Amino acid sequence: QVQLVESGGGLVQAGGSLRLSCAASGRTLSRYAMGWFRQAPGKEREFVAAITWNGGRTYYADSVKGRFTISRDNAKNTVYLQMNSLNPEDTAVYYCASRDRLIPTMVGDEYDYWGQGTQVTVSS
Repeated sequence: QVQLVESGGGLVQAGGSLRLSCAASGRTLSRYAMGWFRQAPGKEREFVAAITWNGGRTYYADSVKGRFTISRDNAKNTVYLQMNSLNPEDTAVYYCASRDRLIPTMVGDEYDYWGQGTQVTVSS
């Protein structure tokens, strides 16, 4: 059974940083593309970042480009999202997702497994 578990969320002041982690069990992540999505209260889930199976390419939403960095450590079966220069608009529940392909997409429905999410709250 595949499980993705996010951690690292919390409360941070505007301008601060957080690093989210997504640890997998029941699946060797090195074979799969991974993505991060987020959902703010009253809003639809949106794409944040994604990474190919080997980390060779990364993709970002325009709203986080230059501030967020997705990375992976396949030896640890973990994917990360480093978030810098956070602002209140980044407040959301952040989810990691795994896709049964080598290449990611920005479409949440095209991912096969999801974590339970971790709350990120940025105060002004």
